[in-house]
Amino acid sequence: MALLQDLIQQIDDPALKKRILQETNKLLKQKKFGLVFEEHLPECTPLYDVPIRIGSKVALNTGYVSDIYTVINIDGDDVQCDRRETHEQKTFKLDELVTVAEFGEAIYPTLKLLDSVENAPDSGLWHTLIEADNYHALQLLEYLYAEKVDCIYIDPPYNTGAKDWKYNNDYVDGSDAYRHSKWLSMMEKRLKIAKKLLNPNDSALIVTIDEKEYLHLGCLLEEIFPEARMQMITSRINKKASTRVGQFARCDEYLFLLQFGSMTIQKSKYSMLDVTDNSNPDAKEAKTDTIWNSMLRRGSNGSSRRESPNLFYPVWIDAKKKKIEVVGDPLPLEIDRHDVEKRPPVPGLKAVWPIRTDNSEGRWQLGHETLRSYLEQGIAKLGAYNKNRDQWAIVFLKKKQKEQLRDGILIAAGKDTDGSLILEWNEKAEQDREPKTMWVRDWHDASTYGTNLIDKIIPKRNFPFPKSLYAVEDTLRFYVGNKKNALIVDFFSGSGTTLHAVNLLNAEDNGQRRCVMVTNNEVSEAEIKSLTKQGLHPGDEEWENFGIARYITWPRTVCTIEGHDTNGAPLKGNYLGIDRPMANGFPANAVFFKLSFLDKTSVALGRQFRELLPVLWMKGGAIGKCPAIDNDDLPNMLILPQNKMAVLVDEIYYSEFDAELSQYPEIQTVFIVTDSETAYRSMIRSYDGKDCYQLYRDYLDNFRINTGR
Repeated sequence: MALLQDLIQQIDDPALKKRILQETNKLLKQKKFGLVFEEHLPECTPLYDVPIRIGSKVALNTGYVSDIYTVINIDGDDVQCDRRETHEQKTFKLDELVTVAEFGEAIYPTLKLLDSVENAPDSGLWHTLIEADNYHALQLLEYLYAEKVDCIYIDPPYNTGAKDWKYNNDYVDGSDAYRHSKWLSMMEKRLKIAKKLLNPNDSALIVTIDEKEYLHLGCLLEEIFPEARMQMITSRINKKASTRVGQFARCDEYLFLLQFGSMTIQKSKYSMLDVTDNSNPDAKEAKTDTIWNSMLRRGSNGSSRRESPNLFYPVWIDAKKKKIEVVGDPLPLEIDRHDVEKRPPVPGLKAVWPIRTDNSEGRWQLGHETLRSYLEQGIAKLGAYNKNRDQWAIVFLKKKQKEQLRDGILIAAGKDTDGSLILEWNEKAEQDREPKTMWVRDWHDASTYGTNLIDKIIPKRNFPFPKSLYAVEDTLRFYVGNKKNALIVDFFSGSGTTLHAVNLLNAEDNGQRRCVMVTNNEVSEAEIKSLTKQGLHPGDEEWENFGIARYITWPRTVCTIEGHDTNGAPLKGNYLGIDRPMANGFPANAVFFKLSFLDKTSVALGRQFRELLPVLWMKGGAIGKCPAIDNDDLPNMLILPQNKMAVLVDEIYYSEFDAELSQYPEIQTVFIVTDSETAYRSMIRSYDGKDCYQLYRDYLDNFRINTGR
């Protein structure tokens, strides 16, 4: 239905369009159940740096990218085109058109170097930012890292209706009747490739969302990842809350956490539901884990006197001394407790019974002999007094607290006047606590540690709704805290918080975790109006410089690694939790690529090796600085021990290549350029333990097959 609606919008006759819309709208009244969403016109991506040739699919720079033409002739700057839907032929100027790629087409991507930052020349660790439509970037990442990714963290557009994302290069707003199905179509295509990236034996997928799409997203995730163990977390991200007229103010969002294979979360010294000092994550938290537990049995099953008569007995206390004096024997069912109260074992003592909140007779959790033993050990005592009910509590240590006392997490600092242990938390001991599914941490505030932090790093460059740096760091730590060499991918990277958080994690424990980020280079709606008035168009350098990747994500990456803002001034303040000055930056390196596309015939003929070298570098693990070939003559081979990779460009030099390679046992990735499968197998037979690939068959076959259909 949605596809039909999209096609109807292309009808030029207003009367015909109106009539057909009236008929199709009748179909909308049919009720559907479950996660049902409509297919749409295939997603299209403008490729501004791909040259226009005869046979190319193109669209107007200023039109709908899904309104596709085929180039049938080029005469100077005049391009004769055939419109796909109507076969109407029109002639446009070359600079009015842009090449487009449709979802499902075989594409042959590569990476074009835009910039790099090197703040750890002795380190082989390099992060990567890729400017691209994330669907095509994911196709490339599947070739590079299939089943090798430890964690994917994404913060996709929330589809609020406020033009926060684009479908077919056009903003989707609240008036679009199909905005939910467009969003699901977009997410489904990307999540299906993301599934191929994750290590099925030990990995995690993290997706953040708000109430607009969380129900749909949850169903979609269950459908695509039936093998995963999934939980949903509620996280408070705005203590002040966002006012919504006539509704509750919004202060939280959700995280879907999916675990694959043996992946489990790391326990934490924080429960994530703790009330904390709002400026220091290491400040002492008000513990929500109770030390002393009520001895009254809660719940409805097995909690009444009649069901467990042996657990109904009086505990005689001295209310003035606030001390348990005598533990009585179980009371037979036929005896009224009020008769027993008239005969205390010692004059002046008051009987405490297991009386429930509805004033019915309940039962204790411990037998009377066990309670007497606990009192001797100091692990049971008189609790608080409830004035409204005129009732005292009896409290004790459960199994968990006794184990914490045994393991030194709880410390006995002495004995109180009633003989009970004085217990304190051992702040020096790492407390293995089970994090809760509701997160309330002040440094997860997206305003203070998201918006304000970005403004400090890249002043006066607006980016809406960035994540708190520490919220992302905490989330990643649960899954890769014990994986110091983890590979983390974020293909909705926005302002670049994920890479920033990975650098912070690495700084805490000297880790070598690597982050690959993907973001488009969309220009904000306000900037579009300004740039359009200047006569600029997408693809113009001045236009592209105001896109997210170049204006926000990459500058933040460079500035946080080097420790200064975009004006060159040292960053002020310290990172929370590790007391690290922001001005120190991070001992890290990063490279900035733009996704580009190659001609498959040229690749097959070996004419684009220079252009493919960054792709080979990433496939080899992105170790060391990305190599480049500066001169026009291609080498016969590349032996790159600093990158732990080698490439045989011309197979007739195999003997020399093999001899050279034997001198560098640290090289782990080998590429062989040959058309012969037999020759390739023969050449790699002695390279056991190394990752070997045949070029260009390995590359071309991957993208010929990987069409996304």
